[in-house]
Amino acid sequence: MSLVDFVRDIKASSSKWIKQLNVHYKLFAWQDGYGAFSVSPSLMDKTIEYIRKQEEHHKKRSFQEEYKLFLEAYGIKYDERYVFSD
Repeated sequence: MSLVDFVRDIKASSSKWIKQLNVHYKLFAWQDGYGAFSVSPSLMDKTIEYIRKQEEHHKKRSFQEEYKLFLEAYGIKYDERYVFSD
């Protein structure tokens, strides 16, 4: 399965699921696009711990700020017009 098909299916399934939870979520929608990154097995524990503490972590730095820093740190070129646009 290609990554694009996998992400599309995850977004569709989770969107359908959350909308069935409560009428409050009827307008829920995922943003367009996605980012996908691999994680070295040697960093797996650190990555899991980061995910567990994500809410606390993002009180200090927004996800958007961190994402852009990540892209820049790894030399990933991006167009500002398409990163976190509404």
